[in-house]
Amino acid sequence: MLMTTNEPVSACDLAEREAAALYRLMTWLSPAFPVGGFSYSSGLEWAVEAGDITDAATLADWLDAMLRDGSGFCDATFLVHAHRATEVGEGDTLSDIAELAAAFVPSRERQLETTSQGRAFIDIARAAWDADGLDAMVAACRTPLVYPVAVGVVAAVHGVPLVPTLHAFLHALVSNWISAASRLVPLGQTDSQRVLVRLEAAVAATANRALNATLDDLGGATFRADLASLRHETQYTRLFRS
Repeated sequence: MLMTTNEPVSACDLAEREAAALYRLMTWLSPAFPVGGFSYSSGLEWAVEAGDITDAATLADWLDAMLRDGSGFCDATFLVHAHRATEVGEGDTLSDIAELAAAFVPSRERQLETTSQGRAFIDIARAAWDADGLDAMVAACRTPLVYPVAVGVVAAVHGVPLVPTLHAFLHALVSNWISAASRLVPLGQTDSQRVLVRLEAAVAATANRALNATLDDLGGATFRADLASLRHETQYTRLFRS
């Protein structure tokens, strides 16, 4: 179930709360939510240009590594800790998490990607999905919120539980990567879905690991993906901003 509580609630009330949480997650993490995710490839454009990604199999291997051992795990962990800090109103803790998350981004283009999406997510949430406490938690931070931190904060102030938020975020992240690759390799719609199916276990494993991770567990080993994000800046022809 999406929503849990220690207090007795009616089946109707529980269903309404679960429906509200699901509605928000489907909206916020939909490709139609205007954070500009379609314009970023997280370095995939350079990986295709360099010949590292040539088909569905090599794409799936690349994204599996990014999820388990790279930015996927790190972003998931930052979302978890941001959500928990926001739930209990720990503004100082959230500020430290936001600052660390911003410092963890390995390249200028990835910094642009995650901060731009984070700012857009917060701005749209304030304009259309405002909630008590959102402004206070954002104001407590000393640095602009990167995308996973922004998602964690907004979900928490709306009372959307952590576990479904995390799984929805990782699904959206992978879907955006695959969408970018489908235009670059290129891949057909069926092969794109096959890659998404293949990554289901990696998404679940990354979510479970992030839920039990401390900030001291953060780190990555996807050096080629980090180099891709650095080299994309000087790539001769580009479709994407990262």
